[in-house]
Amino acid sequence: MSRQVFLYDPPDRFVAGTVGLPGRRTFFLQATAGPRVTSVALEKTQVAALAERMDELLDEVVRRSGGSAAVPAMAPTEIADTRPLDTPIEEEFRVGTMALAWDGEEQRMIVEAQALVELDADTEEDLAEAEERLLQDEENGPPMLRVRLTGAQARAFAKRALDVVNAGRPPCPLCSLPLDPEGHVCPRQNGYRRGA
Repeated sequence: MSRQVFLYDPPDRFVAGTVGLPGRRTFFLQATAGPRVTSVALEKTQVAALAERMDELLDEVVRRSGGSAAVPAMAPTEIADTRPLDTPIEEEFRVGTMALAWDGEEQRMIVEAQALVELDADTEEDLAEAEERLLQDEENGPPMLRVRLTGAQARAFAKRALDVVNAGRPPCPLCSLPLDPEGHVCPRQNGYRRGA
């Protein structure tokens, strides 16, 4: 069976967003072009890592080009996207592997999110080989979302993604772990809650 690639070059919209209440949120990447919408689920840590790496890569592009690349230093406010995810949200797959690249000729950020795949391997070496084969198999690999963004779109995506990640539960002032609405057992207080 051939690989299903959801290609957006360029997307009308590419955002990170959530469904659910803080502490129980499901994170999504969502790409749209006209009536076509693709939503893929992923972990909060994956969203944060993607946004941070994207900013780092864009900073490196600016540094290496001596400022001549079409990449703004900050996310442009005129293209900021604060709208919620487009509905209905239908999960195409859960993300396992992500990759970023910069196309210097086209001046575009390439974002790839590949479906999570369970690999059978006896050793770490076998697992690494299986992962490498999977990543290089363009014909028969797992489903993939591939998005090509301008430098400005990439900066706007990264800013929104970090804002979404940080919009969750507030941190405990003592231990920095997230506070739950039901209460919080703080390790800095020896696991005991103070009485009211």
